[in-house]
Amino acid sequence: MNYELMVIFTPVLSEEDYKASQKKFADLVREHGGTVVQENPWGLRSMAYPIGKKTTGMYWVMEFNAPTDFIDKLFIQLNRDENVIRHMTTALDKYAVEYNSKRKHLSKAEPQKSEA
Repeated sequence: MNYELMVIFTPVLSEEDYKASQKKFADLVREHGGTVVQENPWGLRSMAYPIGKKTTGMYWVMEFNAPTDFIDKLFIQLNRDENVIRHMTTALDKYAVEYNSKRKHLSKAEPQKSEA
């Protein structure tokens, strides 16, 4: 089954801790027989509303394939991690998977624009 996970980490993480947290959850998917399709770290962003007196968070999006029974295990690990402020896992249908695949290939094909 295809899924997309969005996580908001606490904004006080160092760059190393932010990357380590991303790796932790990507490795968890791989350990349970899943595959990571795409990772997209958004970095520090403002939130729509404060959560626990924090107005910013470190966003990260991961698209992955995994067995359906794995999602409960992932949910438990996300809730146990003190660096995670919020998380959302979405099951992707075939149209969403196709759209993400096209978007990924288009972004690679576009040349980087440089300003003179």
